[in-house]
Amino acid sequence: MKGCYDFTVDELGPCKVLSPIHLSTEKEDYQANYVEDGECIRYDIDHVMGEEELDCDRNLIQKAGPREHIYFNPKHVNAGICTCGGLCPGLNDVVRAIVRCLYNRYGVRRIRGIRFGFKGFFPDMGFDTMDLTPALVDDIHKTGGSFLGTSRGGGDRVMDIVDAIEALNMNMLFIIGGDGTQRGALEVAEEIEKRGLRVAIVGVPKTVDNDLVFIQRSFGFDTAVQKATEAVSAAHMEARSHINGIGLIKLMGRESGFIATATALASHEANFCLIPEVPFDLEGSEGLLASLEDRIRESHHAVIIVAEGAGQDHLNATNEKDASGNKKLGDIGVFLRDRINEYFKKRNIHINLKYIDPSYQIRSAPAAPTDSIYCERLGNNAVHAAMAGKTKIVIGLVHDKYVHLPMRLVIARRNTVNPDGSLWRDAMDSTGQPVLMVNDKERFHQKK
Repeated sequence: MKGCYDFTVDELGPCKVLSPIHLSTEKEDYQANYVEDGECIRYDIDHVMGEEELDCDRNLIQKAGPREHIYFNPKHVNAGICTCGGLCPGLNDVVRAIVRCLYNRYGVRRIRGIRFGFKGFFPDMGFDTMDLTPALVDDIHKTGGSFLGTSRGGGDRVMDIVDAIEALNMNMLFIIGGDGTQRGALEVAEEIEKRGLRVAIVGVPKTVDNDLVFIQRSFGFDTAVQKATEAVSAAHMEARSHINGIGLIKLMGRESGFIATATALASHEANFCLIPEVPFDLEGSEGLLASLEDRIRESHHAVIIVAEGAGQDHLNATNEKDASGNKKLGDIGVFLRDRINEYFKKRNIHINLKYIDPSYQIRSAPAAPTDSIYCERLGNNAVHAAMAGKTKIVIGLVHDKYVHLPMRLVIARRNTVNPDGSLWRDAMDSTGQPVLMVNDKERFHQKK
């Protein structure tokens, strides 16, 4: 996303406390180094020869990491951690990393877990906080789900959340969640600022759909693709083992088709990949059903991956929203299953369709090693940021560097697969499907 952006990081005040973490200020002395606030990376690294460069000095993103001087005295820190939204592989890994870094590296002894997301702040819900120590969280990364519990919604009760933060005497809060959660976290931080409180609000971006803008990869995504690939493999075996077998797999992806696209590339066994970013017709000579029939007549089996948000224009929209503020989707998987069976029955073509929806199995799975490493580093860098008084930020990975990203930018819009980009191009090469399954391509391009 080209352009000029203000990546300025909000801070609670000057850092005057010497960090208890002993690192080096010298280069090439075989010791890890502190990170200085002036260390940044350039956001926009793409350039076209002959094109005039943007005159923008603000496209510098502050690097994350331990500072030599910090804002909080560790003995005075009272930290809180909460996980919000749907389940995602790696939640427990992040909680574990935050607790261990606070306790072992900084000597913080007051760490509370907030139960069941934002709703754990509300007295009327009746959930007590959990006192967290390394001994308590040491093995939680071996299981899926959320050790603290999670829930959707509640982020709109900003005044109640800040009242609870004050009552608990917290001065830093780590909020693990997606764009809706981080939007709520920003509103909480703004209310804290209005009250003149010194509380660091640091987010760790959690969205299995990988749809947070500016962030290279959200944790849980690699695990989701790995588990989804296993489902595709099973569907492929079923399809190949039956006469005119069809495997249909619905994967996560409300507005962004990253999981479906990456799974198509990773599995090498999908013949169609349907994502929210690319429309398709069902009927007609260029539509999905005709293309599927061609595939069945030629190869006698097919595998279809569909993201949950794909093809919503074919369903009856209700415009209702869930507790997180997301639009409630129609079930594209069941819809396609029924329409495909109906289509081939009318043509008197025998098929054997197997429909798989592994979504909740994927969400609740323990993190794969690559995600576990990522979660550890995200959690550690979140602690370093909070101890240095950074606030209203999320920790992200940009150009393979851990950085501080302002919440206001991360929640500005969702990241999506670019249908004109190389990722989708490579996915098309992998599936061999028609580039665009619409009947009136001229009308479509005019509309676009």
